[in-house]
Amino acid sequence: MLLTLPDSILSAVNEVVEGQLKPIVERIDREGFYPSEVMHALGAAGAYRSSVGVDRNFERVIAAMSNVSGTCMSTGFLSWCQSVCAVYIEQSGNTALIERRLDAHVSGTTLGGTGMSNPMKTLANIETMLLKGEKVAGGYVVNGTLPWVSNIGAEHYLGGVFQVTQGSSLESTPHEVMFLLECDAQGVLLKRCPVFSGMEGTGTYSVRLTNVFVGEDCIIADPMRPFIAKIRSAFILLQCGMGLGVTQGAIDSCWEVEDQLGHVNQHLHDRPDELQEELDELTQRVNRLAASPYDGSKDHLIDTLDVRAHCSELSLKATQSALLHQGARGYLMTAAPQRRIREAHFVAIVTPALKHLRKEIARLSAPVYPV
Repeated sequence: MLLTLPDSILSAVNEVVEGQLKPIVERIDREGFYPSEVMHALGAAGAYRSSVGVDRNFERVIAAMSNVSGTCMSTGFLSWCQSVCAVYIEQSGNTALIERRLDAHVSGTTLGGTGMSNPMKTLANIETMLLKGEKVAGGYVVNGTLPWVSNIGAEHYLGGVFQVTQGSSLESTPHEVMFLLECDAQGVLLKRCPVFSGMEGTGTYSVRLTNVFVGEDCIIADPMRPFIAKIRSAFILLQCGMGLGVTQGAIDSCWEVEDQLGHVNQHLHDRPDELQEELDELTQRVNRLAASPYDGSKDHLIDTLDVRAHCSELSLKATQSALLHQGARGYLMTAAPQRRIREAHFVAIVTPALKHLRKEIARLSAPVYPV
């Protein structure tokens, strides 16, 4: 179902979803199959290109991601990884990096992920930085381990952050650098993560770096903090496509059984017409914010955090409702409603998790008193 902007790109994306993604959804979910061909095809359809450049249109990117996520949120999540990695590359301003990577990336010819969970949590005082780098001639030498990074593989790359050290000590003033890591670089080891209850097939690995050289042509931002402040809303807004899509898929599952079970389902809370109204209003809010993804104001950021939290909460409510509407048939291992329950929980726990979002909203909304 095309949620908005019924243009040629979204039509092409929907053809990929219907023709290539739907037949392998169970394989992705139950076997952990990474849908590389689908990811390439989505790129060729234009699913990622509108995240950058003069034709940037975040509303279109989010709509495309929603359409993918309504069928398979593992692949929708991969689409977010690919799109936000494009943002990192473009917004870096690093000419060498942009010329080497950007066009192939947004066309889906090459694929890349994002190792920003730990840095984002570090900035919120939830974790500490896991990668450390020391300045050397022509770049940095980096060590450390990121426990899980998605949409990566031996020939992929990822955006990450390390904290700069001086010998064995950290610099007196926090200094972090964002960079693009080539997964096949010397000293990089990928290790498969334990099996998750959902979101398998997302190319998720732990990434260990042992004396990995990062040259200046791979630097995204030095220092990192002003760059993150610039792209933070874009990072979060793009994730809304996952929650919107899962919610729409759940609503569609409710309607699938209306003819047979509507006489009893009418007594349930969170009926599909009510959920659709809430989803449509939320989509409009997301699209208004998506029109200015690099607005650096505090109010824009708070609103962005709030709609992202609302996406989590609505997807949880809608997927539970869909399972209750479908009953036992929705609880079969091959059924979409039980899978979407697990997908919706991922929407609520992926960085920034619901609790992280609420923490940041509270921090930004607190009154500031003179010292």
